[in-house]
This record gives sequence, structure tokens and C-alpha cells, in this order.
Amino acid sequence: MKSNQPGESDIEVLATELANSRKREYATQEILQVISLSRDDVQPVFDAILERACDLCEAPSAGLLLGRPQDKTMTFAASLGEDSSFDAALDYAVIPVDRDAAYAARALLDGETYHLEDMGESELYHLGSSFVRNNVDKLGIRSVIFTPLMGQDGALGTMALFRKEVRPFDREQIKLVESFAAQAAIAIENARQFKALQTRLSREAATREILEVISQSRDDEQPVFNAILKRASLLCKSPQAGLMLLNSAGTKLEFIAGWGPPTKHFVAGVSEWSIDDPIAITTAVRENRIVNVPDLQADHLTASKHPSRMEIVEKEGIRSILAVPLIKDGKAIGCFDVFRLEVEPFSEDDEALLRSFATQAVIAIENVQQFKALESLNAELGDRVQEQVGEIERMGLLKRFLPAAVADTVISQGSEEMLASHRALLGVLFCDIRGFTAFCESAEPEETIEVLQTYHQELGKLINDHGAGVDPRMGDGIMVLFNDPLPCEDPAGDAVRLAIAMQEKMAELCKSWKRLGYRLGFGVGVSLGYATVGMVGHEGRSDYTASGTAVNIAARLCDEAADGEILLSARAAVAVEENFKIESRGELSLKGVREAVEVFELT
Repeated sequence: MKSNQPGESDIEVLATELANSRKREYATQEILQVISLSRDDVQPVFDAILERACDLCEAPSAGLLLGRPQDKTMTFAASLGEDSSFDAALDYAVIPVDRDAAYAARALLDGETYHLEDMGESELYHLGSSFVRNNVDKLGIRSVIFTPLMGQDGALGTMALFRKEVRPFDREQIKLVESFAAQAAIAIENARQFKALQTRLSREAATREILEVISQSRDDEQPVFNAILKRASLLCKSPQAGLMLLNSAGTKLEFIAGWGPPTKHFVAGVSEWSIDDPIAITTAVRENRIVNVPDLQADHLTASKHPSRMEIVEKEGIRSILAVPLIKDGKAIGCFDVFRLEVEPFSEDDEALLRSFATQAVIAIENVQQFKALESLNAELGDRVQEQVGEIERMGLLKRFLPAAVADTVISQGSEEMLASHRALLGVLFCDIRGFTAFCESAEPEETIEVLQTYHQELGKLINDHGAGVDPRMGDGIMVLFNDPLPCEDPAGDAVRLAIAMQEKMAELCKSWKRLGYRLGFGVGVSLGYATVGMVGHEGRSDYTASGTAVNIAARLCDEAADGEILLSARAAVAVEENFKIESRGELSLKGVREAVEVFELT
């Protein structure tokens, strides 16, 4: 109980104390009510606390500073002064968190209340603290209380009450200030938790929204990009968010999509950067890591006037930037970036949010790629199956007796009438191996098969290269038809050109066989004339072949040809004499031909 003042009775003292107690209770209730109504905004709570503290503690001025022991400075979050100049001086004051600089810092660092009966006689005043001397000499502050705002994890700031005369605060007043400081700390913690809850809920809502967009955008990732960038910009408090992807060569980072006001240096489909560029976005992709730059102007790239850095710092005004890579199969394929136009570093929560968005973007990209690949494959398979069903049905009939080229021609024309028996002017070539019968009698079966396989394989390539229509093969004998069923302009000339190519190839083969002890040769006969061609055979076994005098003559000329010779009928010789050198061998009687015929040799 306070001692009686002159002229006061015990009853008057009790009445005064009871009135003050009620005022404190009302003030506390009022502050608690303000706290309950200001879950996300501490400013009304701070203003109410300072107003009630000044009133109940008879202090003309008060201030509330925010800062933690690990910070470098504390700043005034609220102030109440007896005049505007005093209030303004507190608002702009920045106090270093240094116990030798200010008593507000000592209260914060020690977690204890400092009550100075006369700041002008205090230790720091005599030590020359500029902040303390400014308070005393310029603002006239003398008696002061500094009490910390203690939260769950330590001090959050300091609350101060000032008097301009030397009039110490009593014990009840000090307790009241400490009570108000505790309420301020509660308000700060409540606001922080409420904001954290709101942030978490908004980010969860954003994630749900993006996942829904992903589920609805199987064939287009752009809506997903737009949804992600919009949420990233809003939740990270960035005026713009951007998405960059590596080009197919992995040499450049290309700006694919953005959200926010358009800028000159971030244009979708236009802006690109070399992957070797040392700026934040390329570094994030090249090194596969998050790059968080608190202040670009304080970075060495800005100091060295790097062109890409100067563009975004000087021309776009970007100060703080965060770039998070998009990871697929352990490698970065691009990145997200957000930035701020003032120095306000992005938090770990911002990094985590953008990392989750990057994962969702990669999912969207993979989904679209897989969907388009599947769609393309289905379309391709559908077309191919439809085409092949028809081809298989017809090829099943044709491939048994026609070369692939002829079968393809029949199918492309859409009719098999061309295979019916008919007359045609043909260039006919017959060829076989000289000495093959004697070779078969002395050689092992495996050797015979190997020679035949090589022979047909090599000559088959030449036949296909020269566009022959049909090439029935019988042992070492081969018949080749030109001008049916595949038409050609110069059937005799095409046959002679094929014969020459065959002789050259067989000269090589016979030379190699000779080293193995096989004495073989090669002869060719060529004729030109009309013959009957078409399908001959029965169900399940048919051949497309030709018969007639021109065919017989070509076969007999082949029989007559010595190793290395190409013999021509008279009609074939006349057809090619302008392009090839030929000589007459005179008339020969050929087996199966009624009269002797003149035979020519290609020289």
C-alpha cells in the first residue's frame, strides 16, 4: 500500500488504489478484446497497449520496437508521443542490437526489464552512447522503462515508456508495463500463427487447384503453367512469375510462360539465355539447385556490370530473386523464378512452395508428352492396321508367286487383272553358271548351297536395282523379264545393262571361288520379242511366267554363251546397236527353234 500523501486519509488512499485497479482491469480487458478482433493485424493491439500504458503509468510518450536478438537492428512498430515531433523522431529511429548502444537492446538481449530513474545519469549516457545522449539531450527523456516482449522462442522486441522529468515509475506501474508487453507478445504470436495458418491453407488450396487443372489438361500443359505461375506470383508476393525450359539441344534456357505485367526482357517465345550465363535462372538449371539472391545490386555480377544482370537490375528494377529448378529423372529441364522490386529476400517457405510447384509442372509436362505420344501412336497404329489388313489379304495371294515389287504394283493399281494371261513385248534375259553341274558332282552339298546362296543374293540385288519385273529362278538358271508386269521404255537396253552388271559381278565372284578350287563361269542370253505372260499353276502354287519364241531364244542363247559372253538375238541387237558395240556371230541352229537364227555378241 502506498504511503498517504499529505492531507489524504486511509479511506481516500484505498479508494484511489481501487479506482486504479479497476482502470487496469478495464484496460487489460480492452486490450484482450482488441487482440481477439485483430488476429492478423497487430497494429491495433500495439496502439491500444501504448495508449493504455501511457494513461495508466502517467507517461507522456511510449514506443514499441520489434527485433530479435539475432537481428542487427530494431525498429519502431508503434509510438505515442506528447507532440508530433517526438512521435516522428521515434518512428524513424533504428536502434542497433548492441548492449553498449541502447538500453532497449539490453532489455532485448537479457530478457529483463530496465528501469532508469534518470537516463541522464545512466551508464550508457556517461559512456557516450549516441542514441542515449540523443534521447536525453534532444528529446528531453529522463525516467524510462524498457521491458522485453517475450515470446515462445525468446524476445520479439522491446516496449518503452518515457517521462521528461526525473520521476521514477513505481512497482505497480512497472508490473503493468510488463503485463502489457506480454500481451503485445501474445498478439505477435497470434498474428504469426494466424498468418502461417492462412498461408498454409492458401497454399494447400493452390495445390488442389493446380492438381485439378493437371487432371483436366491431359493434352496441353499451358493451363497448368498459367495456374502455377499465377499462384506463385500471389503467394510469394512477386509482381511476376516466369517459367523457363531448356531447348532440345540443352544449350539455351527459353522463356515459355509468365504471369504478371509484361516486361521487355521476359517475353514468352522470344527471351532466351545461354545455359552458360552465370545469372540466377541459368545457374539454377545448370547446377540443379535453388538460387535465392537477397539483393541483386549487392551481387558481384552487378558490380562487374554483367550484361544480363544489368538488364534486369537497371532496366527492370529487380532486386530480390528466387529461381527453383524443374527436376526430371535427376536432371534440371528448366526453372521457375519469382522476383521483387525491393530488397525483400524470399523465405524458406517460398522456396518449399516453388519446389512443390516445380514438381507439379514436371508432372504436367510428362503427362502431356505421354498423352500426345499415345495419341499419335494410336492414330498411327489405326491407319497402319487398316491399311495392312487389306494388304495382307491380297499379299497373301500374291507373295507366293510374285516378287515384292510386282506385288506392290498390283496392290497400288488396285486390280489383279494385269496378272491375267496376255501378250506383251518383252526383253528377256537368261543366265546360268558355267560348269555348275560338274561342280555339284564333285563338291560337298554345303559348298553347293553356299555358292548358290551367294550367286542368287548378289544377282538378286542387281535385278532389283535395274527394275526388272519378274525373275523366276531354277537352280543356277535365272530368267528375267522386262516390260511386264512393270512397264519400261527400253526393255532390250535394260536387259543388256543388267547383263553387263551381272557379268562384272560374276567375274568377281568366280575369281574368289577359283581361290577355293571352284572352276565356274557365267553366260547370258538376251532376246526381244512378243510372248504370252501371266499366272500359271494351281491353287496354292502359282508362278507368273512367260512363254513363246522370244523366251526360247533367250534360253538357247544362254546355253550357247561361253564364260564371260553375252549373246543377243537379232531383234535385241538392232534395238541396242546405237548404244552398245555388238558383233555378229553368224547364224546358229538353236534347239527348239525351227530355222537357224543370226546371233550377235556384245563386245
